[in-house]
Amino acid sequence: MKAFVFHAPGEAAWEDVADPGILEPGDAIVRVDTVTICGTDLHILKGDVPEVPAGTVLGHEAVGEVVEVGSGVSTVRPGDRVLVSCISACGRCRYCREGAYGQCRGGGGWILGHTVHGTQAEYVRVPFADLSVHPLPGGVSSQDAVLLADIFPTAYEVGVLNGEVRPGDTVAVVGAGPIGLAAIATARLFSPGRIIAVDLAQSRLEAASRLGADTVVNAAEEPERLVADLTDGLGADVVVEAVGVPATFEMCTRMVRPGGHLANVGVHGMPATLHLEDLWIKNLTIRTGLVDTSSTPALLRMMAAGRLPAAELVTHTFELDAMEEAYDIFGRAADTAALKVVLGGKHHDAVLPTTA
Repeated sequence: MKAFVFHAPGEAAWEDVADPGILEPGDAIVRVDTVTICGTDLHILKGDVPEVPAGTVLGHEAVGEVVEVGSGVSTVRPGDRVLVSCISACGRCRYCREGAYGQCRGGGGWILGHTVHGTQAEYVRVPFADLSVHPLPGGVSSQDAVLLADIFPTAYEVGVLNGEVRPGDTVAVVGAGPIGLAAIATARLFSPGRIIAVDLAQSRLEAASRLGADTVVNAAEEPERLVADLTDGLGADVVVEAVGVPATFEMCTRMVRPGGHLANVGVHGMPATLHLEDLWIKNLTIRTGLVDTSSTPALLRMMAAGRLPAAELVTHTFELDAMEEAYDIFGRAADTAALKVVLGGKHHDAVLPTTA
């Protein structure tokens, strides 16, 4: 089969690899229909995630059809159309029993495209399939559903739920990329009083307005002052950091009101200063986290009911074998105005994999 393989920082290619097969009783083999590219994939290509070994198939988000299952799988069967979650859950360890699947200690967590071969391929082996794939409701398109593999659960759980958004709150979302936009969309489910979006790119601010931001401000135009002006000097009740650089994290700590919540969603590759000399007195709650995807079933129901504007986030579509072009477009988002790029959307005529 064909797959997008990481070889070294700055080196990856769409190339022939061995077909996946069942290795454990809980495995499922999924024929990939639709995938997308995550900012984390770009971090891997840059060398920021050194634990990813050379030869790994990248990707942790997909929609497809189950073609084979191990003897221990009971919730899906061949022919089922499924969402492949970015998080795999063993279902047995302490964290999984608490629904904290992202912290799985039984061999799961974020493993696809990280410590095992991922989804940017014609077929993928999904470990712990009973808890790691989700049958799709009829009427939900593959292009929409693939956004529930990572960005919507991440924005909802790590941003909105960790931030404890409540009716009437002023919510500031710093970073209007895919995660920030999904945070805006899911924050609206809680009827905040005002949502403020901050970004440097005009195209992303326009997207934030379409998705429900009441006020948008360029990050170069004193957003802290605007938040203060809109809140009578108090600051935002909830601030969501969706960029992942020290300057934006520190900006967020200055935007949040005393007693407020700062939810960090951005993936940080460098240290950020925590100014406790200023913050110790403010009674702040600062939350971090890796997505658990425990909310995915609820989000699927909301999508089926038309409550999630997933299609608004997709700016570019490609065939699955145009992976290298799609990475180039997504990696130059400042020039291409790319938000989410989606590949595939139809079944492919590759030969079915054989069992290992």
